[in-house]
Amino acid sequence: MGESRQELLGWLNNLLQLNVTKVEQCGTGAALCQIYDSIYQDLPMSKVKFNVNTEYAYLQNFKILQNCFAKHQIERLVPVESLIKCKMQDNLEFLQWTKRFWDQYYPGGEYDAVARRKGAGAPAAAAPAPTTSARTSGAGAARRGTTPTTAPARRTAAAGGGAGAGAGASAAVIQENNTLKETVTGLERERDFYFSKLRDIELLLQQACEADPELEKDEDSLIKQVQAILYSTEEGFEIPADDVV
Repeated sequence: MGESRQELLGWLNNLLQLNVTKVEQCGTGAALCQIYDSIYQDLPMSKVKFNVNTEYAYLQNFKILQNCFAKHQIERLVPVESLIKCKMQDNLEFLQWTKRFWDQYYPGGEYDAVARRKGAGAPAAAAPAPTTSARTSGAGAARRGTTPTTAPARRTAAAGGGAGAGAGASAAVIQENNTLKETVTGLERERDFYFSKLRDIELLLQQACEADPELEKDEDSLIKQVQAILYSTEEGFEIPADDVV
């Protein structure tokens, strides 16, 4: 099973010194281009555009990525039409595959992501963070860098600048709150996506049992096994009553 969304984001941000907050942002193609540049270091990063918001610009980034795949004979189709829609599931699946590919082919050592993307319209400097290896796990890696959409970096107030320090602290809190809100929104969307899949399976099972009631009588049948998984609970979990709001 691949890494979770949060683990992937932690790994990507640590490797590229960015602050990507949603998997869907990979649909621009920019971060994906730089992940493969960290492996081969021969992509024309000056042509990769980070701060863009049109599908036409995304396509230009993916052309660079496709050229990389062709040059290095990577036998994987890049589903450009799906990725540029910036939907969570499509980008999550491709990012999971990319992470597995990176684990296998990354040459090791430090990758200077900021220097490589200078002139590409991306943040030129990263926020201070402890130096970590590029292979550091996303779950434990400290976030470094700014967002791809030029969010303000954290600044250390000079001694004696009490007013500046207060304003900087307020801006940092606001930025942190916005990041948390985006994270919660992403988690809710991911939850709803998987819940709808489970609900579809449940309905299919119900329809099959209604069409052939004998199916439910066999305790070792596939339907019974799937239902056992769908309706199982963990210790301490209680199913809320229907009349509870």
